[in-house]
Amino acid sequence: MLPTNVTFWISPEERALSAAFIAIVSNIFLVVNGVMLFTLRSKRMFRETSRYMLLYNLLLGDTLQLALGLLLYLFNVSRVMMAYDLCIVLSMLSGLTSRISPMMLVIMSLERYVAVCHPLRHASVMTVRNTTAAVITVWVVGFLNAFIQGLLMLLFRADKMESLLNTYNCNNANFFFVPVSEMYYKVSIYVLFITASLSILFSYVGVVVEARSAATDKSSTRKALNTLLLHLLQLGLCLLSTFFSSIMTYLATLMSWVTTVRVQLFLFVCVFLLPRCLSSLIYGLRDENIRVVIMGRLCCHLKVSVGTVKIAHAS
Repeated sequence: MLPTNVTFWISPEERALSAAFIAIVSNIFLVVNGVMLFTLRSKRMFRETSRYMLLYNLLLGDTLQLALGLLLYLFNVSRVMMAYDLCIVLSMLSGLTSRISPMMLVIMSLERYVAVCHPLRHASVMTVRNTTAAVITVWVVGFLNAFIQGLLMLLFRADKMESLLNTYNCNNANFFFVPVSEMYYKVSIYVLFITASLSILFSYVGVVVEARSAATDKSSTRKALNTLLLHLLQLGLCLLSTFFSSIMTYLATLMSWVTTVRVQLFLFVCVFLLPRCLSSLIYGLRDENIRVVIMGRLCCHLKVSVGTVKIAHAS
């Protein structure tokens, strides 16, 4: 979760400009993701194809995480005092959405592995029913993790309660009052990302081995390898965004407060905002089916706009 209190060490004018910049960039990314989500629900082919079903849920998790991150950032910059209970709820939601993306990337990588290495079994393995079950499992695991984390946040000492009824800084690290809470958070993160990394690497190695076969479609194999590398990049960026607060806390010990804040804004855009829109950019540009639908809609709206202008001039 992003917010840290270092934003209070810059001038109000600079804080307002940084907040405006972050809000504009975030809303642009939210619009792009919204267009992709709408596109993936607009055609039956997208709704009933495993690859696009997984992509839709990956984008949904990223979009919710982006919206929550923007909300918490603006609350922090504006110094809005937040109730402790509300902060716990937002922390739970953030914990849920931050774990959806890594788990979806794992399933999407395995789907590419099956498509390339076992093409004859792909249709029977990646059915709509199986894909739906996998998606539901991911969201249920995410909800359970967020629920457990929320319960552990309530296990704090009674003498802390009065000082935490309201807070300016809604951050997971502020709720680790008992060792088991922080331990669970770190262990769950490490297990998730280690498992996800191994799964994607396994898929990549499997596709590389299959690529040496003479009977393999070289073009589709090359695309699968590129997709898996992008998944690995996305996973790395997700990991960095998960530990963003810890990274900024460490950097704050090495630099002045003002420099830390400026570095924070730059890293926030590169590590937190951009990865949440990376899937839309990747698949919107690389996937021919999605690209055709989006361009078709844009051209259709453009023709309608031009036609409206001509009619207005004629009248």
